[in-house]
Amino acid sequence: MRDNTEVKIDIRNIDKSDLDKFIQELGQPKFKSNQIWEWVWKKSKTDFNAMRNLPKDLIATLEENFVFHPVIVDKVQKSNDGTIKSRLKLHDEHLVESVLIPVEKDNRYTACVSSQVGCSLTCSFCATGKMKRMRNLGPAEIYDQVVLVDKQTQEYFDHKLTNIVFMGMGEPLLNYKNLLTSINYICSDEGLGMSPRRITVSTVGIAKMIKKLADDDVKFNLALSLHAPTDEKRSKIMPINETNDLSSLMEALKYYYSKTKNRISYEYISFKGFNDTLEDAANLFKLTRFFPVKINIIEYNPIDGVKFEKSLSVSIDNFAKYLRERGVMVTVRRSRGKDIDAACGQLANKG
Repeated sequence: MRDNTEVKIDIRNIDKSDLDKFIQELGQPKFKSNQIWEWVWKKSKTDFNAMRNLPKDLIATLEENFVFHPVIVDKVQKSNDGTIKSRLKLHDEHLVESVLIPVEKDNRYTACVSSQVGCSLTCSFCATGKMKRMRNLGPAEIYDQVVLVDKQTQEYFDHKLTNIVFMGMGEPLLNYKNLLTSINYICSDEGLGMSPRRITVSTVGIAKMIKKLADDDVKFNLALSLHAPTDEKRSKIMPINETNDLSSLMEALKYYYSKTKNRISYEYISFKGFNDTLEDAANLFKLTRFFPVKINIIEYNPIDGVKFEKSLSVSIDNFAKYLRERGVMVTVRRSRGKDIDAACGQLANKG
């Protein structure tokens, strides 16, 4: 039993073996641990009194020893195009964001989730990059975002969430353990049961961690936030490139693909006059020859205080055409949520 002077911990911050041991020490049968685990991770309950098949004395003991720190919706913005952005408050008052991106014609409803409070990587085009990294999100805080966005999807579109992208605030591979733990809760049969093939983790490119993903035999998809096709240009906008240059990233991604055969995408935000010429397209094409790759060209969503502008539509179209003519799979993602604070970090930065 926990000393009353100790701070109670979120029950979702212990693993199953710890819960099994706790229940055993109470003299309760092990299946009670399985029931609690199911209420927490499969049914997403954050109130012990909602666990209806538990005896009252066990609920009282759980409340005496543990708490829940659920993520709470602090503010919601809805775009005319259907995009819904939520600012979320954590138990320590920090703020993060999640986004629901609906594409109704394709029956595709995607949750964009955050992995850190702020970010330490200072990419020059990103609102989150202007925020100091305060801490990593815990597995339950990542999981909660998925649950909340799924509820929004059902409420507004009468549909279940279909996809998850780790493209919100923070660098997922700098929160590696919690990232993989959260995905396990999201994908396992004891959790939400979502297919890992419907999850994409986006990284700015940390070569050694990409290799670790391969060694851990992950099943989800990987996206590299590339945004420039040469070291010279990439280093101007993404300081991480100084220590993880394109050569090291291509080597890591080749290793990742050889081990996992998982899909790899390049995320490429198109900036007017910086990376949107046919010469840039030719340099980008050179980076598609090492393994099968899909390129997502993204229309930039401008933010205050940043010099970059979105490319002209004709520039994006010509860029995409150049690559398609050479057999590269290309999609163009037009900017969503233009009438709200849709860019990553914009809403969390607001008071």
